[in-house]
Amino acid sequence: MSHDGPGPRAVARSVVFLTAGALAVPLLAGCASEDPAGKPLAGPDIVPAARSLLVDGGTLRWAVDSVPETLNTFQADADATTSRVAQAVLPSMYRLDETGRPEINPDYLESAKVVETEPKQVVLYKLNQQAVWSDGREIGAADFAAQWRALSGKDSAYWTARNAGYDRIQRIERGANDLEVKVTFARPYADWRSLFSPLYPKEVMGTPDSFNDSARRKLKITAGPFHVRKLDRKDDEITLARNPRWWGRPAKLEKIVLRAVPRDERAEALADGKVDLAEIDSGTVRRIRLADRADGRKDKAQSKSERRQQALRGFEVRSSLEPAFTQLALNGSEGPLADERVRRAVARALDREEIAKAVLKPLGLPAEPVGSHLALAGQAAYADNSGALGDQDTAEARALLADAGWVRGGPVKEEKAEKAAGAEKEKAKGEKEKGKSEKDDGTYVVGEDDKAPTEADREKKRHDLQQGSAPGAYAPKGTAAPAEAVAKAGATPAGAAAGPLAKDGKPLTLRFVLPSGPGSETLRTVAERIRRMLDRVGIRTELTKVKDESYFKDHIASGEYDLALYSWPASAYPATDARPIYAKPVPAADGSLNVEQNYTRVGTDQVDQLFEQAISTLNDSARRNLIRKADSRIWAAAGSIPLYQRPQLTAARKNLANTGAFGFWTPVYEDMGFLKKGARPAPGATASKK
Repeated sequence: MSHDGPGPRAVARSVVFLTAGALAVPLLAGCASEDPAGKPLAGPDIVPAARSLLVDGGTLRWAVDSVPETLNTFQADADATTSRVAQAVLPSMYRLDETGRPEINPDYLESAKVVETEPKQVVLYKLNQQAVWSDGREIGAADFAAQWRALSGKDSAYWTARNAGYDRIQRIERGANDLEVKVTFARPYADWRSLFSPLYPKEVMGTPDSFNDSARRKLKITAGPFHVRKLDRKDDEITLARNPRWWGRPAKLEKIVLRAVPRDERAEALADGKVDLAEIDSGTVRRIRLADRADGRKDKAQSKSERRQQALRGFEVRSSLEPAFTQLALNGSEGPLADERVRRAVARALDREEIAKAVLKPLGLPAEPVGSHLALAGQAAYADNSGALGDQDTAEARALLADAGWVRGGPVKEEKAEKAAGAEKEKAKGEKEKGKSEKDDGTYVVGEDDKAPTEADREKKRHDLQQGSAPGAYAPKGTAAPAEAVAKAGATPAGAAAGPLAKDGKPLTLRFVLPSGPGSETLRTVAERIRRMLDRVGIRTELTKVKDESYFKDHIASGEYDLALYSWPASAYPATDARPIYAKPVPAADGSLNVEQNYTRVGTDQVDQLFEQAISTLNDSARRNLIRKADSRIWAAAGSIPLYQRPQLTAARKNLANTGAFGFWTPVYEDMGFLKKGARPAPGATASKK
């Protein structure tokens, strides 16, 4: 999970992981005869080209956020780059297709299926007979067994970050021959396809020491189209080279260099020829498009910045939608949001369609609000279940607040917090007089600054919006607040300022915590829109900007917030991966509250039960229905409100093929490469052609 990066299963369902010109498709949740999953809102934008059109050789320099602390994806400090390396150098039994659904990876598997369900679930894997580790040993049952034992959770000496699924395995054994692996489960496990992707050799998984330490900096034994040649922390890069023992289609590239480049330095890195491929923000998008339209003639009198701008003519923008969504989180553990009616009022005050359009439309991407917490459009489990909560309705939001006892005009006691806010305002004023920037971090109460926005302010907002870069009962659709509450809410016209609400002498004010870093402009601008929507129903917000490095640890994870914006990746296995995000918090033995990854602290027994049923249901259709039912209950509890699918913007050299903005699709590293001089990919070409 991140406000600008990978989430809880980044290592197994790559978050760095649809085209700008693709048409948005309607969601079909209301049509019984249609698949409610619909289609992805966009597809991969990678310039697909037949392998025969690619140069044999070359080095791809790929910008990443960091050189990872570990190359073991099952450790707590693994990141998106760890996952990228694993995809290129290790076996994965399954990969994701363009719709975010798992499919067999034929380089490693001939087949995999459930062969028994009674008395136990048994899955039989038949391996590709050519699949070998880089030391020449065949991939086999011993590797599967070693990974199971390491990740089962039974041996605390293994410092594992997750063991979901592996803890349900009873035994692993050789099948009829060395190419068969038989996995028997102690309890039914519907998401068995999520296991052994990636698969590490028994040399890594066999002992706690090798698992905990040796695989952090080196992977001596691999089994992918590439292997790890060098991890260089001095130069902040990892070099992957062709694997001479690779049995599949030979890698077209000789090397891939993953180079750590900060997001705000990538435009210069592209222009200076330091990288060929990089995820970028919309400011860099505009620079590349301007360079492409500009006069290409060189001038000796050009400045360095002008030469850099011209150098961007060699790149193009490949745009898509990430398999991740941004949500508004509501902390239901204490304060006003502990009341489900207040959470629902916040949700009903939001115009999610307006927010999605504001973020995605300027980028030329489909601007549909996300309708599910557990999947995205096109994925098997997707259905728009937002109707369980209801659409934007200002009058309904006010009625819910009135029913919860929050009324306009009530007496408000003088509080120290208000004085502090005033002191903060005076401090800001003093800094202004000293000529300091108004971009300093801090807390402020929205509405206390009466200065009207200038045209420059409005232009900055337009710019920021284009920055693309991380317990309650079930409420039936259309449930209305009691008539008494509607009467209490008053007859203020929709859209008019409702004025502050109060209860028991306290104003209804929510702490809205946001990251302050340069890559979070979109979140801060979206927060401003949300603030205005909440203000219409009488909810005041204190926007607090904090340092990126403390955003999750000190605020989200610790519950020091009321409202927050952050992203979750979508999973092909929601019954497994989403359960800890929405599980009901339970008291721990030491008296603390175990929230797992449920940072909103909102959960219900019914949602937990639906997840447990889904994870144990082997029938695909029945399992999807259970997942969708769980999502409806999550919507009704109003602990988090999905807003929009995150934009994915990538700069790539114009002659670079089979890579770019991948969307759901798992990259095929051996097919990446540079086009031969004069080669033009034919429409509909695919990378798998020889």
